[in-house]
Amino acid sequence: MSAARPIRVVLAKVGLDGHDVGVNLIAKALTNGGFEVVYLGKRVPTDDIVAAAVAEDADVIGVSCLSGGLGYFATGLIGKLRARDVLDIPVIAGGIDEPDEISRMLDAGVYRYFGPGSATEDVVAAFAAAGNDGKGA
Repeated sequence: MSAARPIRVVLAKVGLDGHDVGVNLIAKALTNGGFEVVYLGKRVPTDDIVAAAVAEDADVIGVSCLSGGLGYFATGLIGKLRARDVLDIPVIAGGIDEPDEISRMLDAGVYRYFGPGSATEDVVAAFAAAGNDGKGA
């Protein structure tokens, strides 16, 4: 009997944000936790994130933006996943935005949101839950 493959995560920075310390920390924590991580880098268009997630057979997508606009990009990403009929890859978002935008992206289908100062263990646990949740909600 073969062991199940690790949870595969695609991570990307969206928007104009160039601050990647946090996403790199999460990538390292996920890798140390046994996840397979594909980091796409900074300023990645949502179309490219969707294409990579499909090509990589991702279980979870993580997007980060600290310069504002996280809700806009995460909501757009959810819409593009739906447009391609990719409904089984949950999206976890991290960064900064206005409370109304955070609510809007969660209402649109973002699996979880984490702001600055969130415990790394909580973020890793959310990726595990998303990846083991029948590929999300």
